[in-house]
Amino acid sequence: METVSNTTMTAANAADEGRHDFDFPQREAAFFYGLFLRGHSVEQLRRDIEVPPAVLVKWHRESERDPSLRDIFTRMLDYRRHVLAIFETLMDTESRPQRVQ
Repeated sequence: METVSNTTMTAANAADEGRHDFDFPQREAAFFYGLFLRGHSVEQLRRDIEVPPAVLVKWHRESERDPSLRDIFTRMLDYRRHVLAIFETLMDTESRPQRVQ
């Protein structure tokens, strides 16, 4: 029987958790929405969700040096855009007048 070191298991678990983080953008959008409900500025939250242009430039340079990173950066960018879209939907829902029946 083969044994696996704790270091290997920890790295594998961390990689698994990283993959699962990208599976639930609604959780992160809900987190930011919760911050809004606690009084944080909508504009600041949008800036926090978006990937800043300087970071995009850095990712582009890094992916030119190491093409294997391109897919990771693309996935992160798509994820952040998805989080922002969900957050915007929540904000739109918040701004609509609520009808009480």
